[in-house]
Amino acid sequence: MNHARAEYGEPLMRFIPFQLAALLLFGLATAPLMPAAAPIPPNVVLILADDLGWTDLGCFGSDLYRTPHIDRLAREGMKFTQAYSACTVCSPTRASLLTGKYPARLHVTDWIPGRPPANPKLLVPEWTKYLPLEETTLAEVFRAAGYATASIGKWHLGGEAYAPTLQGFDLNIAGTDAGSPLNGYFSPWRISTLRDGPPGEYLTDRMGAEAEKFIRANDTNPFFLYLPHFAVHTPIQAPPALVANYTARATTASRHTNATYAAMIESMDNAVGRVLAALKERRLLDRTIVVFTSDNGGHLPTTSNAPLRVGKGSCYEGGTRVPLIVRWLSTTPAGSTCDEPVITPDLYPTLLALTGVRDATDHRCDGVSLEPLLRQQGVFRRDALFWHYPHYQLYQQGGTVPYGAIRAGDFKLIEFFDGRPSELFDLRNDPGERHDLATGQPERVRSLHERLAAWRHEVGAQLPTPNPTYNPARAEHELTARQAKRTKKS
Repeated sequence: MNHARAEYGEPLMRFIPFQLAALLLFGLATAPLMPAAAPIPPNVVLILADDLGWTDLGCFGSDLYRTPHIDRLAREGMKFTQAYSACTVCSPTRASLLTGKYPARLHVTDWIPGRPPANPKLLVPEWTKYLPLEETTLAEVFRAAGYATASIGKWHLGGEAYAPTLQGFDLNIAGTDAGSPLNGYFSPWRISTLRDGPPGEYLTDRMGAEAEKFIRANDTNPFFLYLPHFAVHTPIQAPPALVANYTARATTASRHTNATYAAMIESMDNAVGRVLAALKERRLLDRTIVVFTSDNGGHLPTTSNAPLRVGKGSCYEGGTRVPLIVRWLSTTPAGSTCDEPVITPDLYPTLLALTGVRDATDHRCDGVSLEPLLRQQGVFRRDALFWHYPHYQLYQQGGTVPYGAIRAGDFKLIEFFDGRPSELFDLRNDPGERHDLATGQPERVRSLHERLAAWRHEVGAQLPTPNPTYNPARAEHELTARQAKRTKKS
């Protein structure tokens, strides 16, 4: 190649007449400058854990689980201490994350397909068991802006007719209508949208590897990578060597004691590390927004959400308070902490604001952009946070009956739809929700009830209805022996 350049390039200049050469040089000097290339917009990596509790990370206070890579995200970004999932179970939160809408507005209000009790006092409404194609998703907005888009991991928002590739994603790996790896975490997984790996390959490791491939294949154009891990959802399975390490470390004095669950968390953290390493390798780390959060609170008794009350499937804080970390080097001060209450649908407008991508659709968004909080400048205006769950979770430890809830300031009101008294908590002074203040503050209860009812009307929330065949002589849900044992332990 060098020889050709010497033979055909350099000698050519000797044959250009002097006058012509001068004109060429003058033309180059006086030609209008070409406009500078438009800056490449930042990439987005949105990592969603499944059933990861509020204290299940080292940077959120775990005394057993090791998460050095996620802890690094917190050191280099902003940690939100009062972040909430849109629902106490998975599918509604996932729908809310992708659309920026409350589950009540979408009518996607339970995990799909749900599990009503045998003898309910209330009948759940005819809710939507998929993410409608008519909804605008983050992936669709980013793809319209020229981003490559991928969903790698759990989908759980409908079957083939509502697949990720019909919702704005160019690539779907492992996403189906299933809520967990039905054949377990070790290959063969028998997931229709994921090739089986070598026998014994761990699913979380594979998710990290697939994310690496996508990043490397799209390092010259902006991308939106949605990485919803199956971990740490049941079945509780992890690589034996990691489990052995935690078995040796766990003590009965620890708040967290489950060695296999700890190993699952470390495996997920390693997958996050692979993503960060791939971004660094391609020199993309400092122009990539990385978000890490969970779809609901930690599952009991697998983990502990203390000091919060109970966990997944509950109306209390353990069911909806989750870790949230945002790393965006040019915007967010490293090692910063935010105590403002925020919620899942906020991520939709936040990511569009940070990337400068405009949603050209006529899209109603319930979320509020977190950009002022992330930049620590400007005004963040939040009226209240709302939850609507017209379903039962009586088979979860510490579960719930149909309810609605509102958090306004430090106060949270829980309204039960089956007629039992509402409950009021001061979360600043009582984050564990041990002291019900409802009887002593009737005016506050009335005011919050009115705001909650007005919000339900505005979003078109579906309500449960009385069950004409309800038998009060029987329990609403008959627990299995195993479920009864777990419930008694709580």
